[in-house]
Amino acid sequence: MARPQAAISACLLGKRCRYDGSDNRDVKLLGKLEGYELIPFCPEDHCFGTPRPTMDLVETKQGIRALSNLTGADLSPPVERYAADFFDAHPEIDLFIGKDRSPSCGVCSARLYDREKQLIRSDASGLMAAEAKRRGIECWDAEDFVAAHPAPPILGS
Repeated sequence: MARPQAAISACLLGKRCRYDGSDNRDVKLLGKLEGYELIPFCPEDHCFGTPRPTMDLVETKQGIRALSNLTGADLSPPVERYAADFFDAHPEIDLFIGKDRSPSCGVCSARLYDREKQLIRSDASGLMAAEAKRRGIECWDAEDFVAAHPAPPILGS
C-alpha cells in the first residue's frame, strides 16, 4: 500500500533555500510526519534562486500579489505557475505543510499589506498555499501542525 504524500516547504526539511540562504529545519515536525512520503517544494528558490530579495503579499486592484521589496515588481506569475505545475505533477498529495508567515507557503499566517506597506492582516494565505487550498488539499502551517499533533504518551508512565 502506498504511503500518504505530504507536500512540505523544503526549508523545513533543512534545505538552505530561504531568502537569506538559511533553512528552517524542524525536527519536531518531521517526527510527526513519519509514515508520509515527503515531497519538498520551494517556489521562491525555484523561480528566483537563493539568496534573493524578499517579497510581501500586497492587496492591489488586481487582487493579492507578491511584490518584490527591492524593485516593487509583481513576482506572482512565476510562483503561481510553479504551484500549478507542482500540484499537476503530484496529484496524489494528501497534505500540505507550509512555512508559517511565508508569502508563498504560509497557510493562514502570511502577512498582507496595502500599497503603502501598512499591515492589513496576518492570516492570509501565501500564493502556493492558496493553490493547495483551491485544490482541496488539507493544509497546515508547520507550527500549527506541530501544536495540533501532540507526541503520543510514553507507555508505562
